[in-house]
Amino acid sequence: MQAFSANAITFICRSKENKKFVELESFITEDQELDIGGSVLLKDSKVQLYTGVVVNNKQGNKHFRHELVDSPFRLIIVESKLDDKKYWFLTNDFKLSAREIAQAYRRRWDIEVFFRFLKQELNVSHLVSLNKNGIQVMLYMTLIVAMLVLIYKKANNIGYKTAKRRFAMEVRDLAIALIVVQCGGDPGLFFKT
Repeated sequence: MQAFSANAITFICRSKENKKFVELESFITEDQELDIGGSVLLKDSKVQLYTGVVVNNKQGNKHFRHELVDSPFRLIIVESKLDDKKYWFLTNDFKLSAREIAQAYRRRWDIEVFFRFLKQELNVSHLVSLNKNGIQVMLYMTLIVAMLVLIYKKANNIGYKTAKRRFAMEVRDLAIALIVVQCGGDPGLFFKT
């Protein structure tokens, strides 16, 4: 988390409920609304966290010594209205409100479902490019194909897996026919219609 902060990468994660910290500043004001949708805000503070540093003693045994991390983080503690469970969130984003941070963490499941869809349904198993533009192009192309498959599925009133398989076969046949025509051949000889 300290490396993320040093590289200006924002994050929101869940923390253990018994995490040791030193509170530097509280962001809760007297007139602030503590109801943030499905939860109640209990704490919103700027904190320094403790981390465990491995130390070898003279006998060769390892133990942990607690040290304060230099970078400050934001600790948000909310209590769910449904089950009275407390959730601890850590972030390095001091600009968003506590409500926005709690909602962003709740939306993580949508992101996980999206990546599962990309990996399992669209067979995106690895990235072809590792730069930002290459990843964006690959994601846009994948999403365009997904939309075309869904349109094909709806137009033909068939299941998703069948639509995906038939769409791939038809696109392949169309590409082959275009190549045959471009080379001066007759696609009717290749495809029996």
